[in-house]
Amino acid sequence: MKVGGRRVMMCSCEGTIPLEPDALAKALGTEPPGQVYFQLCRAQVDAFRQAAASGEKLVVCCGQEAPLFAELARGQEVDGPVFVDIRDRAGWSSEAGRATPKMAALIAEAVLEPEPTPSVTLASEGSILVMGRGQEVLEVARRLGAERAVTCLLLPGHDADLVPPAVRALGLFRGRPLRASGHLGAFKISVADLAGASPSARGALAFEPGVGERELGADIILDLTSEPALLAPRDGWFKVDPRDALALARALSEMASLVGEFEKPRWIKVDAALCAHSRNGQVACTRCFDACPSGALSPLGDAASVDAHVCGGHGACASVCPTGAIRFDVPAGNGLFTRLGVLLETYRAAGGNSPALLIHEEAGAEALAALARFGAGLPAHVIPVQVAAVAGLGPDFLLAALAKGAGEVVALADPAKRKDLDGARAAVGLSNRVAEALGWTARARLEAESDPSVIARLIAASAPKPVDPPAEFLVMGGKRQTLGLALAHLHRHAPSPVDVLALEAGDPFGTILVDQAKCTLCMACISACPAKALSGHPDKPSLGILEANCVQCGLCRVTCPEKAVTLVPRLAFGPNARVRQVLKEEEPYECIRCGKPFASKSVIERMTERMSGHSMFQGTGRLDLIKMCEDCRVVAQYQLEEGVRPLAGAAPPVTKTTEDYIRERDGKG
Repeated sequence: MKVGGRRVMMCSCEGTIPLEPDALAKALGTEPPGQVYFQLCRAQVDAFRQAAASGEKLVVCCGQEAPLFAELARGQEVDGPVFVDIRDRAGWSSEAGRATPKMAALIAEAVLEPEPTPSVTLASEGSILVMGRGQEVLEVARRLGAERAVTCLLLPGHDADLVPPAVRALGLFRGRPLRASGHLGAFKISVADLAGASPSARGALAFEPGVGERELGADIILDLTSEPALLAPRDGWFKVDPRDALALARALSEMASLVGEFEKPRWIKVDAALCAHSRNGQVACTRCFDACPSGALSPLGDAASVDAHVCGGHGACASVCPTGAIRFDVPAGNGLFTRLGVLLETYRAAGGNSPALLIHEEAGAEALAALARFGAGLPAHVIPVQVAAVAGLGPDFLLAALAKGAGEVVALADPAKRKDLDGARAAVGLSNRVAEALGWTARARLEAESDPSVIARLIAASAPKPVDPPAEFLVMGGKRQTLGLALAHLHRHAPSPVDVLALEAGDPFGTILVDQAKCTLCMACISACPAKALSGHPDKPSLGILEANCVQCGLCRVTCPEKAVTLVPRLAFGPNARVRQVLKEEEPYECIRCGKPFASKSVIERMTERMSGHSMFQGTGRLDLIKMCEDCRVVAQYQLEEGVRPLAGAAPPVTKTTEDYIRERDGKG
């Protein structure tokens, strides 16, 4: 059987998986397989060797023995196969007899060829800086110094009884760490009152006079200080309680492997043009900075910038970004939406009904494997989808999944990452408020759980009936475009559609109210809007809004010099949301000399009012200069007072000649 140009090799795992090859082939639109293997990884392994040697691209329906098959492929110097686990995720289940649609969906997803994700290289030679107090810290540094380049920084006040090592195989200093920066392979720590250990100390350890503030560098940091960390969590920085022997042992074991060059994905992609952080020095949106647990994001001009070497791929920044300026780029582009579409479409084509998506990370896969091995396994309607970061899920994915036919979306997060889930919780809350307002029950859940028995209870119930018909749109644009398509479909087929849904402050949809008395139509808000929601008119002073584009970032509000803007969070489904609506409009003010329209009436009236007492505009007719266009204003300044040259500079100096000096000397000048 071939799917997506690859030969699919299915194994019943010694008869423990009830496979229906003909039904699977029909669901996948291909011919049935010539053979379903019984023990492909052992007794029938030669069949894999022959298939690999033929040069065919392969899909092996096994997850447990993936390392074995990959090694066999390397031994034959051919590309490794694609692996898909249909045993733990479908075949080992009390509902395995009804799991054929799910198996077909998992196989169809596996043959997709995702766009490569860009990567960043981290280089570490393994040098270590150990910080802390007491003899045990010095002992840890001494042990590490036997194999690595190690620097030990002892904090002041706890070094009176320390015994120096007999052989100095490490740098030994005393000082108070102030600041830190960098990443794996390039950490820098500023230290106050840095002092080196005295080489002639007899008995207890002694230090030379301090040299002031200096900087220490290392590839890896082992922080045993029991004080607040100088940096947010990141690769290569180990914050350990020195009294926790197990945690220290784990840290030392992991540090041993951090030597060499390492590739990691560029987890996020930033489009500075869409960023709503600030304009003209006015700060509005800081959601991504607040959500980032690693400190990888920082302002660069008016937009957010990411340090790819520091970024840990938590994903929360992408979830909370209202404009889509930050995209979680693993898989690259719209790869996650492509997977979503293939899974749901194949499941539905194979006869599956009311699917529930179970979104999980790598840690969640282990729990699902345990559930399959020791429990009832996943229900037939639950389709697992592994992602790099559950915290990166936004309302665009959740609402698109519902629009495309998922009856329910359950996001299963690692309990150790609870503190990173605020953005995902907000996305789930917004998605459920939209679903309930349109007449459906809540369709999205976020659970932080790793116990297989608890997970089994969370997914035991049948999923609600999905949207009918399911959406068929392709996700090709950004976050806002995807949200627009999903919301339009959900509203079109809603049991009880509404025209406008009131939202909460911080939700990424809405409009603005403009105080008519305060607004002068200066258009400062238009130039500040990153989403192109606000616009003017080519023929008259006019401020309008395209509500579908508004992300409630607040840049218009903080930019407005008259403080005339109020944000109104809401979700409008009607056609008016996609058509420019006028917020304020007036006839242009005409020049009092030539009649040319040159500004808004409000601006001229406000300027006239405010400048009426200014010294520059005292005198007959001077205040009228404000009411003139740029051309007439220049002419009028010369005509206000006869003989007055308002733009003239100081009188030029008179040049003196030799004759002038002689006359002055002789008293004739």
